[in-house]
Amino acid sequence: MILDREVEQRVGLSVRLAGGVVGCLAAAWLGSRLFGLFADRRRRHKRPYPRLFRDLVAVLLFFAAVVASAALLLGQGLLGALAGSSLILAMLGFAIRNVVADTLSGIALGIEAPYRIGDWVEIEQVARGRVIEIGWRTTRVLTQDSTYMILPNSQIARRRITNYSAPKPQYRAQLSLKLTRELPVDTAKALILKALRQARVIQADPPPDVRVQELGSDSNSYAVRFWLSRFERDVDCRDEVLSLIDHAMRQAKIPTPRMQIELNRPRSAEIDPLAHDAEVARVFAEPSERKRLEA
Repeated sequence: MILDREVEQRVGLSVRLAGGVVGCLAAAWLGSRLFGLFADRRRRHKRPYPRLFRDLVAVLLFFAAVVASAALLLGQGLLGALAGSSLILAMLGFAIRNVVADTLSGIALGIEAPYRIGDWVEIEQVARGRVIEIGWRTTRVLTQDSTYMILPNSQIARRRITNYSAPKPQYRAQLSLKLTRELPVDTAKALILKALRQARVIQADPPPDVRVQELGSDSNSYAVRFWLSRFERDVDCRDEVLSLIDHAMRQAKIPTPRMQIELNRPRSAEIDPLAHDAEVARVFAEPSERKRLEA
């Protein structure tokens, strides 16, 4: 007690208060380090925690330590220290509201966890790729073309997010295909499924299937559906499926669908055959040739 009074008279700061402040900050540092060690140990067995979550825990611990230290130094209660800290935070938040919007969006994304590190996601009209890092203000995505994209979290929060890795990395892809109307539906399905049995990249279980989407006047539309084990194989699987179907159709000598246009004229009308042929040539001519014919 005597030493404490002498130091307070000379320095103007109580040893107990200084010790309390140091103790609060040390406790916050120790807590953040222990959580960091726990997160690193979890990395070996499961997916790592996002850096945003680890930083958020550290910030909350240090914020609590600062509030407790301010209450000790100012001689105020905990509520008074919280009120003063809230006023300062409100002023700073107004000054850097754009940064705060990105940060709050990052916190919301971290809590809701629509995606995690390593997931393949598609952010509507923005990017498609694998999540590399989730930060306070930005999320880093590596696209299939090895392009490194840094996206603000507030921009991501306003978009529709499709996660191809959740709840499982396995998912079903679909291709639309048009075949000539003269080819019966059952024969078309059999040819497509026979071609898909030779595929090596897509999954055999569950098996692929074919569904009719539309029966048209000149062509029929089919949906070719198959399962993939991982999203990064999407491009290779589509290439293999389309190549096999094209090879099967060429071997079976199935003609490609063609648009049929029928021109009718009133029977009572008398039209010069030469004028009729000239009009048909003008309608179906190239734009540059059409201008020459009209001239």
